[in-house]
Amino acid sequence: MKKAIPNAITLLNLFCGCIAVIFVINNHFVTAALFVFLGIFFDFFDGFAARILNAQSALGLQLDSLADVVTSGLVPGLVVYKLLQIAELSWDEYHLVPYFGLAITLASAYRLAKFNIDDEQQSYFKGLPTPANALLIVSLPLILEYQNSDAMNAIILNKWFLFGITILSCYLLNSNIKLFALKFKDYSFTNNVTRYVFLLLSVVLIIVLQFAAIPLIILLYISLSVLNNFSSK
Repeated sequence: MKKAIPNAITLLNLFCGCIAVIFVINNHFVTAALFVFLGIFFDFFDGFAARILNAQSALGLQLDSLADVVTSGLVPGLVVYKLLQIAELSWDEYHLVPYFGLAITLASAYRLAKFNIDDEQQSYFKGLPTPANALLIVSLPLILEYQNSDAMNAIILNKWFLFGITILSCYLLNSNIKLFALKFKDYSFTNNVTRYVFLLLSVVLIIVLQFAAIPLIILLYISLSVLNNFSSK
C-alpha cells in the first residue's frame, strides 16, 4: 500500500499540469503558473516520499517523467507559444511562428527520456532539469503582470527575445553541464556549501526582485554549478 503513495503524489503533479494547460490556452497565465508551482511541489515531494517510505520503483520513475512532460514540458511550450502570439508578428501572415515555442516541449520530452536511461544522474543533473526550466518560462508572464516595468515588458514581448529564450531553453535542457541537485545527504554546512549559498541568495533575490528574481535564480544555479565543477577538479 505504501508504494502507491509516491505514485499518487506524482499523479497530482500530472493533474496540476493538465489544469495549467487549460488555463494557458485561455490566457490565464497567473493561474496557470500557480498550478505549475503546485505541480513542481508534488514533483519534489513524490521523490521525497519514495525515499522516506523506501518505495522507489521503475514504474514510479516512468510515471514521474510522464507527468513532467505535461507540467514542465507542455505548459512552458504553450506559454511561449502564447507570448509569441501576443508579440507583434505582422510578417507572419500564416501564423506559424508561435509554434516555434513548442520546441521547448520537444526538448523537455527528449531530456526526460535521456534522464530515465542515465544511471549517472543520482547526485547531480546533466543539463537543466525540466522543472527549473518551467519556472524560468512561466516567470515571464508573471513579470509582465506584476513587475510594472515597461522596460521588462518590452523585452519579454520582443519576438527576438522569445526566439532566443526558446533556443537557450532547448540547449540548456539537453546540455552536458553538470548541475548540483538539491538533495542533502546530511545538513552540515561543509558538505553543502553550494546548496546553502544558493538557497540564501535565492531568498534574498526573491525578497528584493519578486518574480523578476526567477530568471536570475536559474542563472545563479547554473553559475554556481559551473564554479562547483571547476573547484571539484
